[in-house]
Amino acid sequence: MGLISAIKREAIYLGSIARTLWLLRRVKPGATRSIVDIVEGQAKKRPDNVAILYLDQAMTYAQLDARANRYAHWALAQGIGRGTPVALLMENRPDFICAWLGMFKVGAQVALINTNLVGPALAHSINVSGARHAIVGVELVRNFLDAPFDAPPMLWVEGVDPLDGKAGNLSSALAAASEASPGKQARAGVTLKSRAFFIYTSGTTGLPKAANFSHMRMLFMMSGFVGALRPKPGDRIYDPLPLYHSTGGVCAVGLAFFSGGALIIKRRFSVHEFWSDIHAYGATMFEYIGELCRYLLNAPPSPLERGHKVRAITGNGLRPEIWRQFQSRFAIPRVVEFYGATESNVSMLNYDGTVGAVGRVPDYLEWLLPSRVVRFDVEKEMPVRGPDGLCIECEADEVGEAIGGMSKRAGREFEGYTNRAESDKKMLHDVFKKGDMWFRTGDLMRRDAHGYFYFVDRIGDTFRWKGENVSTGEVGEALASAQGILEANVYGVTVPGMDGRAGMASLVADGRFRLDQLPEWLQHRLAPYARPIFLRLSSRIDVTGTFKQRKVDLVREGFDPSAIADPLYVMNPDSGVYERLTQQGYADILAGRIRF
Repeated sequence: MGLISAIKREAIYLGSIARTLWLLRRVKPGATRSIVDIVEGQAKKRPDNVAILYLDQAMTYAQLDARANRYAHWALAQGIGRGTPVALLMENRPDFICAWLGMFKVGAQVALINTNLVGPALAHSINVSGARHAIVGVELVRNFLDAPFDAPPMLWVEGVDPLDGKAGNLSSALAAASEASPGKQARAGVTLKSRAFFIYTSGTTGLPKAANFSHMRMLFMMSGFVGALRPKPGDRIYDPLPLYHSTGGVCAVGLAFFSGGALIIKRRFSVHEFWSDIHAYGATMFEYIGELCRYLLNAPPSPLERGHKVRAITGNGLRPEIWRQFQSRFAIPRVVEFYGATESNVSMLNYDGTVGAVGRVPDYLEWLLPSRVVRFDVEKEMPVRGPDGLCIECEADEVGEAIGGMSKRAGREFEGYTNRAESDKKMLHDVFKKGDMWFRTGDLMRRDAHGYFYFVDRIGDTFRWKGENVSTGEVGEALASAQGILEANVYGVTVPGMDGRAGMASLVADGRFRLDQLPEWLQHRLAPYARPIFLRLSSRIDVTGTFKQRKVDLVREGFDPSAIADPLYVMNPDSGVYERLTQQGYADILAGRIRF
């Protein structure tokens, strides 16, 4: 890296950090200034500025605040107040934000329920929050009524009349409620340390876990993005991500509301409508998830994908192999990739757009942002400890688990899950000295000599084969860059008589895909042990509501042709080519007549 580039990099980094710290000067545990105060301030300063755009509707800051006040007065009439949990189950639309903002005005806590959940998972998510009232959009009422609650919370439906006496008519109640502010006394005693949300894990490996999310954490996250992207009142942020999750429901919202700009809400992500929306609404920024970017790249070229007003985008999961192509094809001036899970105390931003990096913590700022990478044993799924019993920090570019130092400083605390046992699993003790405590991210990363962090894989996804660690992320990148492969979900499967797990990939491909050319493609990109043994050609890949690929069912189904309708292929260990896996071939593998 040249001297001028290095100086420019440091200037961008330090400037962004300084802006963020300036914004965070009032984010202190005992403070009471929350997102409510910020929105109320915008309603007074910029009452006619558009706060939310949705379909053909435009809601100003004055209207947003007034609608939230109606929710607040409704809540008070139901006895909902400081510390009361309320469940919110609603698809993306303005009332989603008005509802939680109104609950915050009276000090209540809001459980943001994943709109994809049904049955036991839906009942579980609401039950663990302790909510006795549920605000439900009319579009999801049937899911709620079908969920097996032991003692269902009071159902309040937004959008329709009561359903045969099974629900409260929230629309009528809100219409009769006052638009006047309930005043700060209604939330007296609530500080930034108080819980704002229950935000749930994606549930890819079991029932969703409810993570505690304080007002302090909310402002900390919002301030980080505002410091990095410097939004202005004229900015319009396009948000096609679920509002029930922190990326779409906190980060994007903060970019708009901190600056007095507009949040463009999309009911759900659509590849076909994405660029027409960007033009129609005059979006200047948008929020992304990695798979969203891949979907857009896989779409046919559109005359609307360039010539837009977008000046910056932010999100996570934009993989290195498509980063430059995505930025170039769609004429995106600036990409701000970030890293951070809802419950994690490890968060970082890639301020200068270094391709592939999820963030940066240079040596001289480790005291402020204590994020490190320690050596990790993939088989034991635990960090490696030296003779002194302490963990071993990785060398530059060595892959290990990313961890975050526990601290009382704003944004560095681990607020945990509602389940204490689940919280304890995330804590690592006696790491670099006896008595210290660090948060386990559950992610494998590497950190280079300049302090840039690069995501490698999720722990549990990486597996051992032929005595080597196989990164599903690395294999997925190699597969997804092959001609005709639109999506790739990589995982490990057990083969009787073999140690470790063999690589398998579920692929979605189009007519350009050539199976016979794949071995040569992978030969130049992956070590022999990392090349998938089994392939499964699928029509689609199941993902969570936040576009995370589901692997659990695929691992369970394995590679049995009699149990899987999708075409299966196996790499011939002698020729190195992929052949159709028949029932006889499957039996030969189980019997040990075919060995890899």
